[in-house]
Amino acid sequence: MFRTILASGATVLALTASMPLAAQDAKTSGALTAPEISYEEWTLANGLRVIALPDASTSTVTTSMWYDVGSKHDPEGRSGFAHLFEHILSRKTENMPYNMINRLTEDVGGQRNASTGDDRTNYYETVPAEYLETMLWTHAERMARPVVDEEVFEKERSIVKEELRQRILAPPYGRLRMVFTENGYDILPNRRPGIGNIDELDAATLDDARAFHQAYYGPDTATMIVAGNFETAKLRAMIDQYFAAIPRRSNAIPLEITAREATRTQPRSVVATAPNVPLPVVGYMWQLPGQADPDIAALSVLDAIMSNGQNSRLYQALVRTGKAVQAQQGVNTNEDGGFFVSFAILNADADMDEVSGLLAAEIEKIRTTPVTAAELSEAKNEWVSATLRRRETAQGRAFELGEALVSTGDPKSADRLLANISKVTAADVMRVAKKWLDPRGQVALRYVAGEANPASYANPVPMPTFRTVPAATGEPAELNAETVRQAPPAPGTIPAVSRAPLIQSELDNGITLVSTQTSDVPLATITVVLPGGTSADPRGKAGLASLVAGLADQGTATRSAQQIAQTLESLGASLSAQAGSDGAFVSLTAPVGNLDAAGAVLSDVVRNAVYPQADLDRERKRAIDGLQVSMKDPGGLASMIAAPVMFGTAPYGGVATTESLTAITRDDLARFRQTWWHPAAAQIVISGGISADRAKSVANALFGNWKSDQPAPTRVADPSGPAPAPRTLVIDMPEAGQAMVLAGVRAVSRSSDDYYPLLLANTVLGSGSNGRLFEEVRTKRGLSYGSYSSFAGSAGDAVLTASAQTKNETADEVAQVILDQFAALAAAPMVNDDLQKRRLFLGGSYARALETSAGFNGITAGLLQQGLSPDEASRLEERLLAVSPEMTLDVAARIVRPEAATLIVVGNAAEFIDDLRKLRPDLEVIAAADLDLNSETLKKLAD
Repeated sequence: MFRTILASGATVLALTASMPLAAQDAKTSGALTAPEISYEEWTLANGLRVIALPDASTSTVTTSMWYDVGSKHDPEGRSGFAHLFEHILSRKTENMPYNMINRLTEDVGGQRNASTGDDRTNYYETVPAEYLETMLWTHAERMARPVVDEEVFEKERSIVKEELRQRILAPPYGRLRMVFTENGYDILPNRRPGIGNIDELDAATLDDARAFHQAYYGPDTATMIVAGNFETAKLRAMIDQYFAAIPRRSNAIPLEITAREATRTQPRSVVATAPNVPLPVVGYMWQLPGQADPDIAALSVLDAIMSNGQNSRLYQALVRTGKAVQAQQGVNTNEDGGFFVSFAILNADADMDEVSGLLAAEIEKIRTTPVTAAELSEAKNEWVSATLRRRETAQGRAFELGEALVSTGDPKSADRLLANISKVTAADVMRVAKKWLDPRGQVALRYVAGEANPASYANPVPMPTFRTVPAATGEPAELNAETVRQAPPAPGTIPAVSRAPLIQSELDNGITLVSTQTSDVPLATITVVLPGGTSADPRGKAGLASLVAGLADQGTATRSAQQIAQTLESLGASLSAQAGSDGAFVSLTAPVGNLDAAGAVLSDVVRNAVYPQADLDRERKRAIDGLQVSMKDPGGLASMIAAPVMFGTAPYGGVATTESLTAITRDDLARFRQTWWHPAAAQIVISGGISADRAKSVANALFGNWKSDQPAPTRVADPSGPAPAPRTLVIDMPEAGQAMVLAGVRAVSRSSDDYYPLLLANTVLGSGSNGRLFEEVRTKRGLSYGSYSSFAGSAGDAVLTASAQTKNETADEVAQVILDQFAALAAAPMVNDDLQKRRLFLGGSYARALETSAGFNGITAGLLQQGLSPDEASRLEERLLAVSPEMTLDVAARIVRPEAATLIVVGNAAEFIDDLRKLRPDLEVIAAADLDLNSETLKKLAD
């Protein structure tokens, strides 16, 4: 929805004639554009629209059903109803028991989800292509034979309320969503929060839900989009078989919203208050037209000029000057209207009036002064580059087409918008800025710490009364008896898909290069893998490795930070760098035709970053301000605490604090880079729409002559250290809108023989919607929006963690469930059939990631950093097949023991402490205000 102006680089491409969808191996910058989305379309007699995007290069298929029913259709007094029904329609049908859809997708290696917007609700799955018919059957079931009964209604209502608490009430800036919608609209139904509110959800009844379904859901309000590996003729036959007989809505009511916003002519100001807000926000909002309006193209260019990348106007005016920690902006448009919002999260020492004035000045400047030709070209090209990223996969193309369809009524509007953007002039930008960003119609926003008071940001225009729907008729459908249920269709033929080989070679100076062609989209990613992660931070200077990576693009001996940003953005490239526990990644993504020129900047940054003092001072201050935000978020704070609690004073236990960041000098950064970013220890990964030969040529030109007189670094010895005794920590945050519960055990390294058995055991415990934690915490009890476990590989011992956010008063219950599931994991071996489903789930998620250049590079770079061969990713299936049920039982019994688990709970302790003490009598309570991450006890010493 909004762009965050934090990362370096943006995106730019020259817009000229369309090029074919093929790998581009030109060695110089060329005229590139995104290929159009190719598809076939037809409509059944019952009104169901079908769009097919065949792609023989993938082994998967994505099925997505898009209903023209969104939160704007929520009945009067029932805000959040479309969102609630998104949950309901995912759960049970006459032939599918509760949550069977999760098993039908995850157990074959797929994934599924659903989402709600103002204009639509969509339900989607990506599965191995042989399961296309199975997925079509599930969509027909959910369309024609859903079971909307008391069980489904009550469970999903409880879960939606937990989602609201987790996304809106718990995060420091969650309520901003409410502020924006309340003030972005006056009379459109979009003014109400799409996620709903607790009171209206509590007031809803089962009959309300049934009435909503009968009013709006049917084949005549839906579009089925299928993308991936299939034959269109066979798809047509299956669509006819499963959907043709489904009748239209029997008592259809119109979907159209006829209301339109009147142009505002009086400015107003809002000072919204919310608890737990660490840094204030200032901003401005204006009304916008609907997505199909001709002005959207110029507004999109205007937005990009102001907000995309380090070369953008807002970054230069607000972030680079140190006035703001973040600057964000967005063109939020829907079918019937929208809003433009521009805002900044302030530096803790900044003055709100000053920053508000700076932001207003940037708005006025773009209204009164033509943008430059360079800015115009850059902004247009950013859109093309972003489009290339979306269109890298069949699923991405399907989603772009679907969103265009539901917001304009025309699936071709995505390509048309791109074409219209190419025609935007500087005069167009100034014209739409004058028209739509008129100070007479603006809402000046401030968001500060205070009471949770919706009246503080209430729109003075009375809330309209919205439409209702006819009462439900008939009786609720029921799940068929098991003896008469229709079984889902069996899988079809597995398509043969050829993959480009993974090529390992060496550059002229011995640097290892790993490359493969992941697609034909003319986009490539280069990742330089380096040692020297956060585990290499000196004692007392935690955060050094992260600053070394994050500030690398702020200047070299021959390029300033702004020159780096300008060059990359002019070439359609984006640069990112980050430090993990075992090393750092510096990645460049660019159109293949511009890879040499953009790669020259990457090479310069990696080899010659100089870390100007002013940039260090600014980014260190931003990092410290960011810590304030994390310390106010129960989930963020629990994650910060986990490292020192699980690793103590060992290298993996370091966590950045105000004190450690303050202690870091510019010389520290330069010395760290010179020591760890070394050609003898560097490795390079290249993938995307680029041949292996071209990849090696580019890499050699960029890094083949890289040398260093410094000795090669050696890996950090024993980064995990001995395991500390388990603890039970309660961080008392009275103002927390929700509690985070996190339990963790020390585990094994990526190279351990126990790694794959534990990886599979963790998948059983808490991966996806079929994990035991999700089943117990969400599905059975409705205590959380979700509960999961994670076990990431690392060079030293890793940690297996399980977590869930829940109401403060149920934190103890969730903790008990998580620890019980730790114990149950070792209670009895799984049958091999069940274990095989979890193997497929893991393998499917890997396979999908490997289809994109960013996903391939991320997985491969991680393996290299952990000292493993890059072809380990392709051996996942083999490794998992070697794991027996007995091996998962054994590793769980030795490692995932509840008595060995550290338990961390962050929330309002008064609501759970007594019951939690019954579970863990030795718990320690630390007030959030007394927390000291520099202390081994985590508690400030008394004065």
